[in-house]
Amino acid sequence: MNIATTRGQTKTLSLPNILTYARIAAIPVVIGCVYWQSILDGPLWLRWVALAVFIAAGITDYLDGYYARMWDQQSAFGRMLDPIADKLLVASCLLMLAADNSIHGWTLWAAIVILCREILVSGLREYLAGLRVSVPVTKLAKWKTTIQLVAIGFLIAGEAGEQVFPATTLIGIVLLWMSAIFTIYTGWDYFRAGIHHLIKEDEG
Repeated sequence: MNIATTRGQTKTLSLPNILTYARIAAIPVVIGCVYWQSILDGPLWLRWVALAVFIAAGITDYLDGYYARMWDQQSAFGRMLDPIADKLLVASCLLMLAADNSIHGWTLWAAIVILCREILVSGLREYLAGLRVSVPVTKLAKWKTTIQLVAIGFLIAGEAGEQVFPATTLIGIVLLWMSAIFTIYTGWDYFRAGIHHLIKEDEG
C-alpha cells in the first residue's frame, strides 16, 4: 500500500466523515421507530427514541464541519458525502411523516417543494462539478437547513410531544412552511448559478 492510498484512507476514516456515516446510519433507526409507533401501533415512547436519534444526527451535521475545519481534515469525499447525508435524512423523514399522516393536506405541498428543491440542487451540483465549478453553501441555505431539521423534529415528536406541549405539531407545520419558503429562494439561487454556467458553456 503506497503513501497516497494510506492518506486517502485516513481522510475517509477521519472523525468528521465517521460522524457523517453515523448520520446516515441513524436514518433507519428514526424511520423504524416512527413506523413501528404509527403504522404498527407501537408505544408512544418510540417517538421519543426517534426524536433523540434524530437530534443526535442533526448535531453531527454541525460537528463534522466543525472538526473538519478545526483539525484541517476537509476532503473531497467529505464535501461530497455531507450534503448527501443531509438530503437522505430529510427526505426519508418527510416521506415517513407523510405516510403516518403527520404531514397531510396542504402541508404536503411544503414537503413536495422541499424534496423537489433537493433533487434540483443535486442535479445542478452534479452538472457544475463536471465543469469544475463549486457552488458554496450560503448562510441562508444553512438557516434553511436548521429550520427544516427543527420542523421535522417537532413533527417526529408528534402525538408524544402533544402530551407535553399541545402545540408541538402546529409548530412543526409552521416551521416546515417557513423552510419551504427559504427552500424556494435558495433553490432559485442555485438554479440561477447553474443556468449562468450552462449558457456560458453553450456559448463557448
